[in-house]
Amino acid sequence: MKARIAAIDALEILDSRGNPTVRVTMTLDDGTVAQSSVPSGASTGEYEALELRDGDKKRYGGKGVLKAVANVVKTIAPALRGLDPSQQGQIDRIMIELDGTQDKSKLGANAILGVSMAAARAAAQVAGLPLYAYLGGAGACRLPVPMMNVINGGTHADNSLDFQEFMVMPHGASCFREALRYGAETFHALKGIIHKRGLSTAVGDEGGFAPNLPNNDAGCELIVEAIKAVGLVPGKDVGIALDPAASAFATKDGYNLAKSGGGMKTSAEMTALYKRWIETYPILSIEDGLGEHDWAGFAAHTAALGAKTQIVGDDLYVTNTRFIARGIAEHSTNAVLIKLNQIGSVTETIEAIEMCRKAGWRFVVSHRSGETEDSFIADFAVAMGGGQIKTGSLCRSERIAKYNRLLEIEKELGAAAVYSSPF
Repeated sequence: MKARIAAIDALEILDSRGNPTVRVTMTLDDGTVAQSSVPSGASTGEYEALELRDGDKKRYGGKGVLKAVANVVKTIAPALRGLDPSQQGQIDRIMIELDGTQDKSKLGANAILGVSMAAARAAAQVAGLPLYAYLGGAGACRLPVPMMNVINGGTHADNSLDFQEFMVMPHGASCFREALRYGAETFHALKGIIHKRGLSTAVGDEGGFAPNLPNNDAGCELIVEAIKAVGLVPGKDVGIALDPAASAFATKDGYNLAKSGGGMKTSAEMTALYKRWIETYPILSIEDGLGEHDWAGFAAHTAALGAKTQIVGDDLYVTNTRFIARGIAEHSTNAVLIKLNQIGSVTETIEAIEMCRKAGWRFVVSHRSGETEDSFIADFAVAMGGGQIKTGSLCRSERIAKYNRLLEIEKELGAAAVYSSPF
């Protein structure tokens, strides 16, 4: 007899920024217990599924999630009690129908996703499989190349950089374990270089350093210097990935690079800037190089840069098949950032990935700036086999938890483990 859902509970916990988020505990009638914790974003797309907050200024400045917790306990739990947790699609569809809104604003995407992830974990335990093998099947053996955030700017740091993330990608390593070493050694070398220049080595929301630099170019220059300092070859061993998060500095008149003093730029001028950088630095990937409403700009951007560089849409798509379908039709990018909490359920996230696969596009499984110790996305990245994960820097335990889980998975897979550059 298959195990069934006996109870679902929820708790208001804190994320890595000290803000409330939702933790869900699912208990099955055979005694299986599974938990999940939901992340939260700071740089969010306009059309993301709604993260339900209480709005009570007397608690956590209005950011409490007691309403979402109550929705799990009082509305979702009774509707799912008695169901088989392995019926992921059915469980997620029931919650989506209970909510009844396009953006999950009634129950909250944080409530729905917490239950969705907990169900996947519970079903994996019942099946006696690790989560990556349960979700991805016997062929789930590809470890992802990590995008490691080493310099923060934009909305993630109070400094002089307009661009939100400067990342290293150790795509030339022989295995994930070595890739992690490449990244960690580069991170520590970078810290030493920044310190020697008398700059701050404090870190931003995702663990990257947040120094005040003379311009945005200096972020790339420091990274290249750090890669060389540890005896690695820029481009061959370790490349650079960027997430300018341009929606944050997009205006009706163009792109305002105010933090760095770079002035106003048009879409075409931003693309020209990236083209110059690609010719100068070992840049493999650019995410959100333009704003989320600049669809025409993105098409020209990808036409100009996409042959040599991965062009990733995040705010443009918000892990939503409706927007991804438009991007495919208009050739807006050639890759999609995948965030579970942008769409709000495991099933819908997988549907977004399937759409990318059918189009021949790459995809990158991603964390959020407000994270927890939950390592779900590490297993999810291996299960989906896309070969890329974005989960922050080489410090802060909520980021390291994902890397350490990937080390465990690689060890479990043994000789079957695959690590290969997607570029």
